[in-house]
Amino acid sequence: MEKFNYTAISDDCVKCGKCKPVCTIFNINQDETTSPRGFIDLLGAYKRDELDLDMNAKEIFESCFLCTNCVEACPNDLPTDMVIEQVRADIAKKFGISWYKKLFFFLLRHRKIMDLMSRLGYVFQTCGLKINSENQSATPRFSLPIVKKDRALPYADAISFLNKYPENLKFAPKEQTQEKKVAIFIGCMGNYAFTAIGDALVKILKTLEIDTIIPKKQVCCGAPAYFTGDFDTVDYLIKANIKYFETFIDDVDAIIIPEATCSAMINIDWVHFLHDQPNWKKRAEKIAPKVKMATQWLEKNTKLKALLASKGQNVNDLVTYHDPCHAKKMQGIHKEPRALLSQNYKIQEMSDPNRCCGFGGVTMQTEKYSFAKAAGAPKAAMIKETKANIVSAECSACRMQITNSLYQAKVDDVIFKNPIELIAQALES
Repeated sequence: MEKFNYTAISDDCVKCGKCKPVCTIFNINQDETTSPRGFIDLLGAYKRDELDLDMNAKEIFESCFLCTNCVEACPNDLPTDMVIEQVRADIAKKFGISWYKKLFFFLLRHRKIMDLMSRLGYVFQTCGLKINSENQSATPRFSLPIVKKDRALPYADAISFLNKYPENLKFAPKEQTQEKKVAIFIGCMGNYAFTAIGDALVKILKTLEIDTIIPKKQVCCGAPAYFTGDFDTVDYLIKANIKYFETFIDDVDAIIIPEATCSAMINIDWVHFLHDQPNWKKRAEKIAPKVKMATQWLEKNTKLKALLASKGQNVNDLVTYHDPCHAKKMQGIHKEPRALLSQNYKIQEMSDPNRCCGFGGVTMQTEKYSFAKAAGAPKAAMIKETKANIVSAECSACRMQITNSLYQAKVDDVIFKNPIELIAQALES
């Protein structure tokens, strides 16, 4: 097996320990092996054939949340998250991938089959789920081998976002000569579960009179498979999207995404993944500059802030904002959503909005759910302490995790809303 050059990164680690206090898994599992410098040291030993990639090593490398707190804290900017993602591919090759992950990743490759499964899920989901439409979550009626009973989960909407609208939405006045045009990349959870996010984004763009493309052949950005180590699926999804994006990228000002994880995956991780495929890497690099998180692009490139300011303050809702790891730490985006929300909502900051919520990917939400649950408890406590009735973040993975953490903590008077949803509500007031 050809190994990634982990030693180069391991040799650059000065063992200062600044990564440990901010590490999500180390704060749960106080063991040097599950700290960023521990991961890096073990990966260096693996590269030098001093460490077998056995079940013990597998457990260690799969315990990282990939939150990138350590990257932000590291004086040498060591890409701990990237090397963990690389070794998970080696783990997948050696040990295989669980059947339910294979099924999930198969569906991510095949949009039409996923659409069918989603519709069937919508029809029959009440047989297995108790649905709470107010906070857009559901609880299982019984335990399953993968999903235990006592947790809050998302559920399928009646129709997916991509199937709800025509591909071309003409919102600009006919007499307008210099018109903006954007494409929407919605993300899988926004497409199937939290479709109100896409609806809200369309309303905002309509209000701003910006022509919009909803590319129908977009597929998953590849993040769930990337974080799990299924690089065959990642390769397929990235290249399918690149080929498709190239058909319209020159016709739009931006591809806007109301999801931090998808945006970071396309902007940053596609290039990382394609490091050994120079032609494809070059194509990904050409696309990346036009890929923007929705609040980022709207705040910097439209009159939305001024329009929101004209609507006045909402005195009924208090909002606290959580910074998704893939927004602030990976893309430096945290001021933009607050700048827009603060025009209409009072924002009460939690004690540490930058702390990882504990989603951590497919493996963390299934096999290692106890870690995700433990990581989510402090975040739920912070949210409760603000006395806000709404918690917001531009990330559906965070939405799923935080909604469950609030459920576990019995904080039932707080609901989660994407900032795009809150902005659309303010425009309607």
